[in-house]
Amino acid sequence: MKRVIRPKNDRGFTLVELIISMVVVSIALGGVLMVMNYTIWHSADPMLQHQAVAIAESYLEEVLLHAYSDPDGGGESLRSLFDDVDDYDGLSDTGARDQNGSAISGLEDYTVTVDVAGGVLSGVACKKVTVRVSHPANVDLTLSGYRTNY
Repeated sequence: MKRVIRPKNDRGFTLVELIISMVVVSIALGGVLMVMNYTIWHSADPMLQHQAVAIAESYLEEVLLHAYSDPDGGGESLRSLFDDVDDYDGLSDTGARDQNGSAISGLEDYTVTVDVAGGVLSGVACKKVTVRVSHPANVDLTLSGYRTNY
């Protein structure tokens, strides 16, 4: 049997070196886990913001596609009967809804309000439509558009 001869300075790690390396690895691992936790916790924020933009754009488009003034001269009380921009003034929905007023599944946590105000834009009479969409997870978005009588 052959005998292996080792140099005298090849002795391995001491207990102190092992403890120090364990502490360093623990601190580094803690930092990595904190970053991962923060990333996972906030991973839905962009989706909520994107949904809020889509909701606001759809409401704004719906309002702006209607007539500038009331064609039949009466105020409508049901959203499915709205026929002019002013009918939407003061609209407030808890949960996003379609143009018929039916709730959209999965978007119940959003709150949508619509305000219509008269004004003048470059010397032309117009109506400013402001749509505000909010969500309990710190999402608050406002979109505005103008409707003129053309």
